[in-house]
Amino acid sequence: MSEQNTPAQGAAPATSEQPAGNGKRRKALTTLAAVVVVAGAGWGAYEWLVASHYESTDNAYVQGNVIQITPQIAGTVMGIGADDTDFVKTGQSLVKLDPADAKVALEQSEAALAQSVRQVRTLYLNNGSLAAQVALRESDIVKAKADIARAADDLQRRKALSGNGAVSKEELNHAETALSNAQSALAAAQAGVTAAKEQLASNQSLTEGTSVQEHPSVKAAAAKVREAYLATQRVDIPAPVDGYVARRTVQLGQRVAAGTPMMSVVPLSQVWVDANFKEVQLRKIRLGQPVKLTADVYGTKVEYTGKVEGMGVGTGAAFALLPAQNATGNWIKVVQRVPVRIALDAEQLKTNPLRVGLSMDAVVDVSNQDGKMLADAPRGNALSQTHVYSSLDSGADAEVQRIIAANLGSAANGAKATSAPAARNGGHAPATHANPS
Repeated sequence: MSEQNTPAQGAAPATSEQPAGNGKRRKALTTLAAVVVVAGAGWGAYEWLVASHYESTDNAYVQGNVIQITPQIAGTVMGIGADDTDFVKTGQSLVKLDPADAKVALEQSEAALAQSVRQVRTLYLNNGSLAAQVALRESDIVKAKADIARAADDLQRRKALSGNGAVSKEELNHAETALSNAQSALAAAQAGVTAAKEQLASNQSLTEGTSVQEHPSVKAAAAKVREAYLATQRVDIPAPVDGYVARRTVQLGQRVAAGTPMMSVVPLSQVWVDANFKEVQLRKIRLGQPVKLTADVYGTKVEYTGKVEGMGVGTGAAFALLPAQNATGNWIKVVQRVPVRIALDAEQLKTNPLRVGLSMDAVVDVSNQDGKMLADAPRGNALSQTHVYSSLDSGADAEVQRIIAANLGSAANGAKATSAPAARNGGHAPATHANPS
C-alpha cells in the first residue's frame, strides 16, 4: 500500500505549481495590454494635439529664376566677361559684340537725318518764293487789266474817227488786235495766279503747323538715328541682376543672332521652395501659414523659416508633356501631388545659401485656418525688374539734337517765323522768308 500511494503523493506538488505559472502569464499579458493601451492613447493624443496641426513632405525642391542672357542685335562675339559659377553684379559686362556694323549703320542714319533736315529747310524756303510768285502773278493781272482798258479806249477812239477817213482800216485792225492780246494776257495771268496758288498750297501742306525739328520727315530720320544709336550701345550685354553664371554656351568668334541663348544668371538671393503635397494634405493648407524647412545639404542643424505664398492651379501630371489618359480600361488610381510655393527668409539665405534643385523637407503649421486657399487679388508690385537697359538711349536724343542743329542753319529762326504766321493765317505763309546761311 505504501508503494501505491507514493505516485499520488508526488503528483500533488505539480497541481499546486500550475496556478502559479498561469498567474505570471496573465500578469505579463495584462502588462503588455496596458502598455499597448497607453501607447495607443499617447499616439492618439499626439495625433489630436500635435500631428493634426502639421502637414509635412520630403518631396520639396529649391526653385529659382534662371535668367537667360540673349543679345538684342546680331553680331560676332569679341569678348566674354564671365564664366560658369562666377558671381556677377547688376550692369557688369557679360559679352561684347563687334561694334563695326552698328557704327556704320549709325553713320548712315546720321547722314540721312542731316539730308532730311536740309530738304525740309528747302520746303520752308519754297513757301516764301512761291508766295512771291503769287504776288507777281497778281500784279500781272492788274497790269493786264490796265492794258485791256487802254486798248479798249484806243479802239473806241479809232472807231469814232474811222467814219470820216481820219483812221485807216489797218490802224483799226491793229487796235482790235491789241485789245485781243491784252485780253489773252489777262487770261494767262489769271491762270498763272491759280497755278501759283495751288503750288503754294501744296508746299504749305507739307510745312504748316510744324517746325523743321518737328517735321514728320525729320522725326522719322531721327527715329532711325535713335535705333542705330541703341544698336551701338547693345553690343555690350550687361547682367540684368546680381547672381551666378550657369550654362555658358557662347564662344569667342561665334556669330550670334538676336535672341540666341548665350548663358544664364541665377539670383540665388531670390530662390523659393516648391513643396509637392498630396491632394489629401491640401485640406488645411492656407496662404500665409508658417513653414519650417531643412535642407539635405545642411542637415537638421540648419532650419529655415518660410511661409506659404501660393498653391499650384493643377497637379504635376496635368501639366506634363504627355498627360495621363485615365479614361482607359486598365486605370489605376494614383495619389496626385500639387506644388505649394513657399517663400524663404532672405537673411537666412545670405547666411546659408541654397542652390536650385536641392532637396528640402517642409513642415507646414496648419493651426491657423484664417487664410485663403488661392490668391484672389493681383500682385501689387512687380515680381522682378531691372534698369540696366533703360539708360542705353540716354545719349540718343543729344545726338539727334546735335545733328539737327548742325544742319539747321538760319532756318531755326526762319522756320519758326514761317510756321507761326502760317498757323494764324490758315496755313498761308508770308511772301518773304529767311535765306539759308
